[in-house]
This record gives sequence, C-alpha cells and structure tokens, in this order.
Amino acid sequence: MPEYEAVIGLEVHAELLTNSKMFCGCSVKFGAPPNTQTCPVCLGMPGVLPVVNRRGVEFAIRTALAVNCTIAPMSRFARKNYFYPDLPKSYQISQYELPLSEHGWITFAVVGETKRVGIRRVHLEEDTGKLVHAGIMEEAESSLVDFNRCGVPLMEIVSEPDIRTPEEGAEYLRQLRAILVYLGVCDGNMEEGSFRCDANVSVRPKGSEELGTKVEVKNMNSFKNVQKALDYEIRRQIRAVQSGETLVQETRLWNADQEITLSMRSKEYAHDYRYFPEPDLVPLVIEPAWIEKIQRSLPELPEAKRQRFVREYGIPEYDAGVLTMSPDLAAYYEAAVKAHNDPKTVSNWVMVELLGRLNKDGKDIAQSPIPPERLGAMLGLMAKDSISGKMAKEFFDEMYTTGADPADILKKKGGQIADPTEVEKIIRDILAKHPGPVAEYKSGKAGPFNFLIGQVMKATRGKANPQLVNELLKKALQG
Repeated sequence: MPEYEAVIGLEVHAELLTNSKMFCGCSVKFGAPPNTQTCPVCLGMPGVLPVVNRRGVEFAIRTALAVNCTIAPMSRFARKNYFYPDLPKSYQISQYELPLSEHGWITFAVVGETKRVGIRRVHLEEDTGKLVHAGIMEEAESSLVDFNRCGVPLMEIVSEPDIRTPEEGAEYLRQLRAILVYLGVCDGNMEEGSFRCDANVSVRPKGSEELGTKVEVKNMNSFKNVQKALDYEIRRQIRAVQSGETLVQETRLWNADQEITLSMRSKEYAHDYRYFPEPDLVPLVIEPAWIEKIQRSLPELPEAKRQRFVREYGIPEYDAGVLTMSPDLAAYYEAAVKAHNDPKTVSNWVMVELLGRLNKDGKDIAQSPIPPERLGAMLGLMAKDSISGKMAKEFFDEMYTTGADPADILKKKGGQIADPTEVEKIIRDILAKHPGPVAEYKSGKAGPFNFLIGQVMKATRGKANPQLVNELLKKALQG
C-alpha cells in the first residue's frame, strides 16, 4: 500500500558467551537440569552482593565498537522493578539513564541498495528465568519455573526507528547476528533463545513526520518469522487506519502456526519500573586504554569481509554476502579456493551443493563431512577433465556420505574418457550398430543426433567427455 509507510525499531537481546553469570559465579551452560545452576546471588537471597563479570563487560564493549557506538566513560547499573514469577528478586539489574554505549549504526545491502540503521544504545543487564508450562493439573493450567537462565549476561541492542520494511528488518537482524558471531560474543541461536528480538511497529501516511500508535510484537524465533510478523502487523495496522479503527498501544504475540499477531496485554500507559541506581554496584568506569586494546583485537567483520571477497575473488555481491554470514563458512570458502583457484566455481559448489545438503540434514558448515581441501581437489579433477560435471556430483555424494578422498574414488571408479582415439572407436561402433538414425540425420533430421549422443554415453556408462563426444560425433557423421 504505497500511500503508507511503516516505522520499525528492533530491540535485540543477546546472551553473552561467558562461562559464568553476570553477577555471580554460576555456570551458564544451556540444557542443564532445572534449577541446578543457581546460587543465593542469582536467586536474590537476603544479604548477598553482586559482582560484575569483567568478561561480560568486555564482550559488550567489543559489540559496541563493532557497531560504531561511543563508549561512555562512566555508566551505571540500575534496578528495574517489576514482579514476574521468573524474576526471584522482583527486580532486574539493567542499565537505564547511563548506558554503556550509544549512537552507533550498521550498514548492509538489501534489495540492491545500501541501508543504514542507527543503533540507539548497547547496554548490559541480566536475563530472567524461564517459565515451563506443564499442561493441565486439577483442571487448571500450571507452570514451573527454571531459574538456571536467571542472571545470565544479557546485552540489549536497541535500534533507531530507521527500518521501513519487513525485508529490511529481517536483513538487519541477519547482519547484526553475523557481527555478534564473528566477534565471538554470542552464538546467535534463536531456537535456544540466546538471540531474541522484539519489534516496535507503527504506520503513518507516507511523507508524514508524525509517528503512529506503536505496537510491540514478541515471540519471533527465526528471521523468517520476524519478516512474516512484521508484514502481517503492518498490513493489520493499515487496514485498521483505513477503516477508521483506533489503534491502541499494546503488546502482541506472533502465532507462527496461524501466521497472525494476537493481543497479549495493553500498554496504553507506560509501565513505571521505578528505576533507581543499583546500590550494591559502583558506577562502571571504562579506561580509554582498555577500549583501545579491545578495538585492536576486533576481527575482520562481515561487511568488510564481504567487500574483500568481491574485490579479491571477483565473485558477485550476492555470493559474497552468503559466504560471509558466518566466520566458519567464510574460512571454509577461502580454504577451498586455496585448494582450487577458481573462486566462482568454488562459490557455486559451496552455496548450492554443500550448503543445500547441510541445510537438508540440519547441519552447519562446521559439521561438513567434506573438508574444503577435498572439495577443492575434486573440482581440480573436473577442471582437468579427469571427471565430468555429472561424475563430479556422483563424487560429491560419495564424499559427503563416506568422507572419502576424491583421489581414492577416482582410482576405484575410474575417470572421464577424454582420449580422442578411444572416443572415436566407440563412436564408430555406435554408428555401425544404428544405420537408420545415421541415415535420418544425413537426410536433414536433427533428432537422431541426440539419440546417437545418448548411445555413446550409455556405452561409456556416462564417462565420456560430453563436449568431445559432441565434436567427434559431428565430425564422423559429416565424414
């Protein structure tokens, strides 16, 4: 609906890859039995004192620098007060008026254009526990509480409302996730909840500066669901405005099964969390020397690597974008190119054949049964005409299934027949056996040629070089 535009801001919560929680020494390992990774500090027992996890602060600074934020010389933790069953202290230690960093941005390509989205702030806080809904008990739904996640270091990354389309929103999240994975600060696992997103969405007439009524959308656990939820919510709000309905400020949940958003609770009035400075923690003062040290340690980030791949390997931007979405995938590609110096051919095989097979099996590139050096070696055999394109796919399947070396498969199965003398002999035999199609071809019909090609390939069990067969067959028929 071109007369309207959406205004979207995204709030991302990323669990940090530290060994212990944000303010105590409890483990953060995912999947432990419920309530086994807790202590008096993360359970909020009387008289306990929190201690800041230095590695968590370092990871937040790494992220802030990577997204071009300014690090505050002094920031402060605050108590965010609210009651919820999975919050044992009845408050969350977070940051409010003095966050760790502000005023950053990231850029990325979407629909052939470069998009820049501002980052309002990156700050630290602790995660809450988790409610486990246990079904029906005595005709009433019951819930259990697992406090293992309570206190896990959490980084909140708040964007400016610069996103205008669902496609931009999904791509922003992909790029942000890639940055965090490259930095080694978050595993980006949306299914396990270590990378979570809430969206603030409103619509307005295009050209208007006035913001519409903001609706918060939660419960989106994949990039595809984020895009679908944003698309649905934008359309819902536009229909409401056009029909004269008054939109209300509320929180809505995305229902992935029905592909709709459902009202969860009204937010007509902003919650009063009664923020006040955390009395048990002193202000956080970051020395410039520490910031400079962290800055020097930053790796090559996805956008810079994407540009280098285009420049250095001459591959299309789309290919470079796919191949740089994770550091493991980028490293695999570069190792394969080192083994077989044909960047575009390697790109095609990695993106289509290898990633297609891995995605089908629910694996990532780190679990690939084909090392990059072996993929490069197989492509080298194809480049030297030792095997055909069809044979290369058969080799690939065996390598993927058994982990075999392509050289061993070649010894076992034999390679492509590329000797002209041998191919000519096979063609003479085929022409002698099929005088009818030969006569039809010489009378001007084109169809028999393909038949004869098929017979040659059948006789060689598909091992003859197709281009050579085509060339020598034409020559024989003309002679």
